[in-house]
Amino acid sequence: MGLFDNLFKSTAEAENISKMNWVALTEEIQLNDIISISASKPVLIFKHSTGCGISRMALKNFERDFDFSENEIALYFLDLLSYRTLSNAIAEKFGVPHQSPQVLLIKNEDVIYDDSHYSISIKAIKKVLWS
Repeated sequence: MGLFDNLFKSTAEAENISKMNWVALTEEIQLNDIISISASKPVLIFKHSTGCGISRMALKNFERDFDFSENEIALYFLDLLSYRTLSNAIAEKFGVPHQSPQVLLIKNEDVIYDDSHYSISIKAIKKVLWS
């Protein structure tokens, strides 16, 4: 993290991110790991633009409502400003157009849910997983 990241990120936001068991998504090779993991448990990718207020609010709401156990779902976090080309690789690999903010839920190697902006919700994710 750079100096400016720390200056513009609220203390509460930094604390919430640290409470979540996010795996930083920084390399394209990790997409193969995500596909493999998705065979045994769902994987969620949260694509976040650290400079966007809408993205910050979507992340805050997601983290506030998140109540899955570590064993129920694997969490990956993509910083779009730092890894935009990786976001493009995700879009290509999973056939889901890039949005920001955006979540993708992968289960059994397929995207079973994706949403963006203020439509991102734990309730919708649960509905897809448990229906």
